[in-house]
Amino acid sequence: MEKGRAELAELRFNDQGLIPAVIQDSRSGEVLMVAYMNREALQKTLSTGLTHFWSRSRKTLWQKGETSGHIQQVEEIAYDCDADTLLVKVRQQGVACHTGARSCFYRTLFRKDGEGEEKRSGDASILEAIARVIAERRQSGGERSYVYTLFQQGQDRLLKKLGEEATEVVIGSKNGKAQEVIYEMADLWFHSLLVLAWHHLGPQEVFAELERRFGRSGIEEREQRGKGE
Repeated sequence: MEKGRAELAELRFNDQGLIPAVIQDSRSGEVLMVAYMNREALQKTLSTGLTHFWSRSRKTLWQKGETSGHIQQVEEIAYDCDADTLLVKVRQQGVACHTGARSCFYRTLFRKDGEGEEKRSGDASILEAIARVIAERRQSGGERSYVYTLFQQGQDRLLKKLGEEATEVVIGSKNGKAQEVIYEMADLWFHSLLVLAWHHLGPQEVFAELERRFGRSGIEEREQRGKGE
């Protein structure tokens, strides 16, 4: 990654030599986290293509995902009109939050209801929205939350439900009823998101894998997988 010295010189670090960095998923647009960089962390980020930050509590430089594997591959860095805040667009591997949630912003303080409420339907954004709700409910849903309860029961329970929903899709298809297939497939997709969340993954990783495969022969894909690719 390259950056002109003149543009770097425009950045305004605070009295502690830090600048806040808003980390955003480059594919979904979701805000993943906010952290701080000093000049060294920014230079490391630019030279390696992986996010580096300054820990205000530990007083040390750190690379995101260095121990967990949940690295952030930088695709673009922008700065605001006052040159005192960075917007870092990344491809997130795994999750961004230390709690296991995809984003650090998994708790909702306010959501507008009624007229003017954002509608989500018919595209991948609904899967991402559901994944965010799952991350929130997994942590603090309480005993009346279906998601929270399933996660408390453990992985085997999650996988059993996934298998049951897959069977329901098969039965619906054999019945030849389109609406039944749609209903059961929605259940299957939802429980698939739960299994992804168990592994601290989200729909974005699946989208990336599908994108990687797009335009490739399925036969070729199987042959390469058989060779251990």
